[in-house]
Amino acid sequence: MVSRSGRLSSLLGGGGSIAVAMGIMNVATYGFTMIAARLLGPPAYGALAGLMATLLVISVLQLGLQATAARRISADPDHVAQIESTILGVTWRAALALAAVLLVLSPLLDALLRLDSLPTAALVAVASIPFTVMGGQAGILQGERRWWELSVLYVLSGVPRLVIGTALIWWHPTETSALVGTAIGAVAPVAAGWWFLRREREPGISSETHRFRSVMVEIFRNSQVLLAFFALSNVDVIVARNVLPEHDAGLYAGGLILTKAVLFLPQFVVVVAFPSMSTIGERRQALTLSLGLVAGIGVAVTLGAALFPRLALVFVGGSDYTEISDNLAVFAVLGTVLSMLQLLVYAVLARQAHRSVLLVWLALVVLVGVGLLTTTFEQLLTVVIVVDASLFAVLLVLSLRTTRIAAVEPPLDPAA
Repeated sequence: MVSRSGRLSSLLGGGGSIAVAMGIMNVATYGFTMIAARLLGPPAYGALAGLMATLLVISVLQLGLQATAARRISADPDHVAQIESTILGVTWRAALALAAVLLVLSPLLDALLRLDSLPTAALVAVASIPFTVMGGQAGILQGERRWWELSVLYVLSGVPRLVIGTALIWWHPTETSALVGTAIGAVAPVAAGWWFLRREREPGISSETHRFRSVMVEIFRNSQVLLAFFALSNVDVIVARNVLPEHDAGLYAGGLILTKAVLFLPQFVVVVAFPSMSTIGERRQALTLSLGLVAGIGVAVTLGAALFPRLALVFVGGSDYTEISDNLAVFAVLGTVLSMLQLLVYAVLARQAHRSVLLVWLALVVLVGVGLLTTTFEQLLTVVIVVDASLFAVLLVLSLRTTRIAAVEPPLDPAA
C-alpha cells in the first residue's frame, strides 16, 4: 500500500519547479509594479494601474483556455493530438477576436481610465493577444504534466516584463512605455510555448467530443466560472469604498494585500493538482490532499501574522497601517479560505459541474447585498469571511459526494 506521504509526493511531483517558477513570476511582477510606481509618479502610475487592471479582468479568457486544455487532455489522453490541434486553433481565434473587440472599445476605455491617449488604450488590444495565446499553450503543457516546460512559461511571464518594461520606463517614463514593455514581454512565453509544442503528433482517431464548437462552449463556461470567482474575491474592496469612511476603506484595502498574498502563495498546488482532479480515478485523492496542503500553508501564514504582526505590517504597507495590526491574522484567515475556495472552484471545472457555478454567483450577490448594510471595518470583514466560508463548505460537500459516487460508477450527468 502506498503511504499518504507517497501519494502526496506522487501527486505534486512537479510542484517544486512550478512553485519556484510562479514565485519568480510573482516577484518579477511585483518588482515591475514597484519600479513603475517610483519612476512614473502618481498620475502616470494611476493610469498604468487602470490599464493593468483591465488586462487582469480580460485574463479570465486566458485562464478559461488553460483550464479547458488541461482538463480535456488529462481526462482523454488518447485524443491528445486532436485536442492540442483544436485548442491551438481556438486559442488564436479567441485571441484575435478579443483583440478586435478591445480595439473597437478603445475609445470607451480611453474615456473610463482618463488616459487622453487613444493609441495607449488601443495597446491593450495588442497586449491581449500574447496573454490569451499563452493560456492555450500553458493548458496543453499542464494537461500533459510537462512541469519543466510549464515552469519556463511562468518564469518568462514575469522576468521579461520586468527587464524590458523597466528599460522602457527608464528611457521614457510614461504609462504608454510601461504598457509597451508589458506587451513585448508577453511575447516571450508565447515563443517558448511554440517551441515546446512545435513537434508534429500522430493524428490518431478523431472524436466528436473535441470538435471546435464543443471546445468553445467549455471555454466560455470555464471563463465565466473564473470570472465569478474573480469578482467574489475582489468585490469587497469596492464595497468598502462605498460603506466605510475613506480612512477605514484604505486600511481595509491594506489588509487585503496580506489576503491576496495568502491566496496566491499556494497557487502552484492548484496548477499541479488540476490534471489529477480531471481524471475520475485520481479526483478524490487529488482534492483531499491538495486541500490539506493549501490549508497547511494558510495556517502557517496566519500563525506568523498573529505572532509577528509588526513583521507582517512590512508586507502590508508599513507603519501607516498600524491600526490593523490586530486584524492581520483575520485577513490571513480570509486569504486561507479564498485559497481553498479557489481549489474547489477548479475542482468544479475539472468535473464540469455546471450547476455548482450558480452557487458562486449567488455568493457574490449575497456578499454585495449584505456587505452594503455594514457600517464598520469589522462587520464587513466578518461578512466576507462568513459568505466565503459558507460557499466553501457547500462546494466541499458537493465535491466529496460527487467524487465518492464517481469512484464507484461515473455519473451520466456530472452537473451536480
